[in-house]
Parts: sequence; structure tokens; C-alpha cells
Amino acid sequence: MPKKVALIRGDGTGPELVEAMLTVLKATGTNAEFIQCDAGLEWWEKHGGPSLVPEETYHILDQADACFKGPTTTPWTPGSPRSVAVSIRQKYNLYANVRPIKTFKGHVSVLGEVDFVCVREATEGMYSGLEHRLSHDTAIGIRKITWGASERVTEFAFKEAEKRNWKNLMVVNKGNILKETDGLFMEAVHSVAKKYPDIELKESFIDNFAQQLVKNPQNFNQHVILSTNLFMDILSEEASALIGSIGAVYSANFGDKYAMFEPAHGSSPKYKGQNKVDPTATILSGGWMLQYIGEERGGKAVFEATKEVVEEGKTVTYDLGGTAKTSEMADEIAIRVKKALR
Repeated sequence: MPKKVALIRGDGTGPELVEAMLTVLKATGTNAEFIQCDAGLEWWEKHGGPSLVPEETYHILDQADACFKGPTTTPWTPGSPRSVAVSIRQKYNLYANVRPIKTFKGHVSVLGEVDFVCVREATEGMYSGLEHRLSHDTAIGIRKITWGASERVTEFAFKEAEKRNWKNLMVVNKGNILKETDGLFMEAVHSVAKKYPDIELKESFIDNFAQQLVKNPQNFNQHVILSTNLFMDILSEEASALIGSIGAVYSANFGDKYAMFEPAHGSSPKYKGQNKVDPTATILSGGWMLQYIGEERGGKAVFEATKEVVEEGKTVTYDLGGTAKTSEMADEIAIRVKKALR
């Protein structure tokens, strides 16, 4: 029976990026049924309400085997709804946001080749939405950290290291200042680490780690890097510069029984409709989703074909040094996918 995928096209450049992804996924002969649904700023500006995700979309998500979300825009004004990604992560308990950071050959930065994976707790911390305006000149935000959430994302991170046959897990925190919240987080980390004696647990304060990431990034190769929600959101975007662009960073949000896949970058509304933005992250997120729903061969072909096109450097977008349009790059990757699957 075909798997059902809830498909959110998103805002800004989202729809054209999702279309590029679908071009490539259809080249695999996927059996997945894509069910389009609404969410994001553009929908909210027309319809309003307390959420960027309409109830009709949640009904579709409830019935789907996975979700694919194109880039969406989040309003930043006080009192406006939380982001689409945060809303879906919290509703479906998608506690592990995962962003692989790996250099493409031919696109090595001045800092050299890197290969590591960022794992981010994705349901609480500063993204819990516990903010309050106490008076006209004072506002507070509550950084919620729980043992359960810390334990399960740590378990996920260690299993990710095992799956990749890597021997190092780096935990980034600021426990010398955030003694209660990061103190609790680190207690949970150390508790889980006892079950994985073959994986070395390393620790770094976030300020030092951020510096080392742009000074000695190779020190983190073949490491799973784990942190809390806000810290890892920032660090993984900093890490994207090591591979040239956040346009190349694909991601997934995993829970125990559900997952949402998305490019790590935003919606770039100023480029909307120009057919010029890099589809790499969106396409690779789609390939990862195919693997998640059981289409391993098709997903692998997407990864191999995308890698081939990017490293060849001919039919790529401007940020990768080429002149191709978004759709042209997707078409070329689709051609390679079909060849690989013959």
C-alpha cells in the first residue's frame, strides 16, 4: 500500500523548491502519495487565526506516514503565531532535529573538508513559547529543560553515532552559567552515556565550540554533535558556512513514530518566483524521506545523483558557481536518478 506524505509547499521560494524536489522524487518511480496541505505566513495573512497551521492540515498530517515541509516564513511581531516547524515538532513530539554537515568535493571551503552531524533537541528550551511581557519595559522567556526530553534526544544521538560507526559524541552546553537548566541536561546526558561505553563523550561550552568550529572544524569530523534547541539551531547554521551555503543543508525531525523532512534554510521571499535558488537541501531532504518510508533504493539514488551534479559543477545554481535555474538543476538530477535506477 502506498505511503502517504503530507506536503507543505511553504512560503516565498518554498513552492518552486518543493516542485524541484518532486521532479527528482518522481524520477525514482516513487509509490508515495503526496497530499498537498496549507501552512505558513502567506496562508495566515489570508485567513488569520491563532496558528500558521490550519486544522485541516493537521487532519492530513494525522493520517500521513511522514511530512515534507518546504521553507516557510514566520512572523516575528509580538503576539504572532509560532513557526510552522515548531508547531509540528511540538504537536507530534519530533524531538530530534538532525542536520548532516558534509563537504561536496569541488566545493571545499578555505577551512577544509568537514563531515559531522548536528543533533538538536527540538521540542523545548527557548522554543517552548513560554514568554511573558511583565510590564511595558520588561519581558522574560523561560528556558524549559526536562529530563525526559534530554534523555530521549541523547539516546537518539548515541544511536546515530552507532549507526554511522563513529566513536565520538560532542555535547555543547553552557553549564557554567546555566547551572540548573544545562545542569539537568548534562545529568541526563551522562546517565545515557553509561549505556554506550564504546563511544567517547566529549563536552564543550558553546562559546568555545563556536570559536573552534571556524578555527579547527576538522576536529569535529566523524562526530555527532548534540545540544539544546536554541544553541544547536545557531551552531548548525554557523556550520553550514563550512560547506559553502545553508542551501546545501538538508534536515529531518524525528519522533518515535513520525518524521518531518525539510531543508534547513528559510523561505528567501526576495527570490520568490525567480527560479534561481539552490534546490540541493530540499532535494536531499526528499531523498532522506524516501528512505524513511521504505524506498531505500530510490532515496539512495537521489543522494548519489545530487552529489554527482553538485560535484561536477556544470548544471548548478549561482551559489554553487553555476548559472542554472532551480528547475534546470532539478531536471539534471532527475536524469541522473533515472540512469542510476535502470
